[in-house]
Amino acid sequence: MLYHIFDWLAKEGFRFPGINLFQFITFRVMLAMILSLVITTVYGKKLIKYLQRKQLGESVRDLGLEGEKEKKGTPTMGGIIILLAILIPTLLLANLDKVYIRLMLLCTVWLGAIGFIDDYLKIRAKRIAQAKGVAYKKSDSDGLAGRFKIFGQVMLGIIVGTTLYFTPSVVVKREVIKSPDTVVIQPVNPDAKFDTVFVDGQERIFTDARKTIITTIPFVKNHEFNYAKLLPKAWEDYAYILYIIIVIVIVTAVSNGANITDGLDGLATGVSAIIGICLGIFAYVSGNIKFAEYLNIMYIPNLGELSIFIAAFVGACIGFLWYNAYPAQVFMGDTGSLALGGIIAALAIIVRKELLIPIFCFVFLVENLSVMIQVGYFKYTKRKYGEGRRVFLMSPLHHHYQKLGYHESKIAVRFWIITILSVVLAIVTLKLR
Repeated sequence: MLYHIFDWLAKEGFRFPGINLFQFITFRVMLAMILSLVITTVYGKKLIKYLQRKQLGESVRDLGLEGEKEKKGTPTMGGIIILLAILIPTLLLANLDKVYIRLMLLCTVWLGAIGFIDDYLKIRAKRIAQAKGVAYKKSDSDGLAGRFKIFGQVMLGIIVGTTLYFTPSVVVKREVIKSPDTVVIQPVNPDAKFDTVFVDGQERIFTDARKTIITTIPFVKNHEFNYAKLLPKAWEDYAYILYIIIVIVIVTAVSNGANITDGLDGLATGVSAIIGICLGIFAYVSGNIKFAEYLNIMYIPNLGELSIFIAAFVGACIGFLWYNAYPAQVFMGDTGSLALGGIIAALAIIVRKELLIPIFCFVFLVENLSVMIQVGYFKYTKRKYGEGRRVFLMSPLHHHYQKLGYHESKIAVRFWIITILSVVLAIVTLKLR
């Protein structure tokens, strides 16, 4: 909003000191991060006190974990702090006419709302039990049913996929390779639009890759992959359906991965902040024509404004750690964890780096797999031997290490370190082929 106000004032001829600052993305990026940090650290404390007054505390299961009883009564639904710290700076400082900004705002609100409903229903079940004078035992059935969560994630995946495929302003530009006798366009596209751009004083000709569902694939020479190649030639016109299905799977998997990882103080928050920095780097190099040419990666116009959202996202996660680090004064709940995972998935898809998710979201992937392996093996052994057996002492994986006697703060920090290494590897893949 502030961006549009100052832009309008400048166009109307108003001149006063600082009016042109809002035209610089770097200024708005720094301001977005500062504002998100202020919201989480200053106003976050007020929200925590409000949640305490309303007795919106966490009900912890008796899982036999160290420090479990101390967590009982800690305010939950702290994800509201994260959501506000992302939405307010973005609404104030970003160009809201850009499709990427609108899409990310929708993802944040959509999954935040699903998580909020889930948290509210859990708190409601606790209050009903207390009103009846019955001892409350936390259960997965207290919150929003799993099928409704999945349905909401699937619907969001459909919206993200169709928006990125059918919106005319969503393009990927590839350089036209010219020789005296031939002109080769990568990728071939009958609706291509040519632009002449000067990079370091040299003329470059770029073409739009409209409705060409290409993405970045690591460790290969040309560094790109067209999803249409997965289909027979006769079906290539319907490749957008395959693309939307892939987007649905990614949004659902990463969102649930973040939700599962949110089990220790500061764990999911710290991991998400590190991944956010990684995605910010991807957005910057993909949206800068010089870096895109140097790294020989696809150039994606209009990504500049997205950096404002990413700055607010990283600032919100780091600021939330002020209260969420061990010992946590507030938990984000599903309100925050579902939204964080969905945001990471959507950002990765927008910058065409979704196939790198298993690398930079390695912690989310392992946490997801640990649950799937544990549940699958337990059911298999129960059918075969009459009693269920376990691979891990407890799942998700972070609880396994708790059972081994590791303190949760040590587990969280070590998972952060693993994420940093994963992020470095993901960035290195841009040149490692």
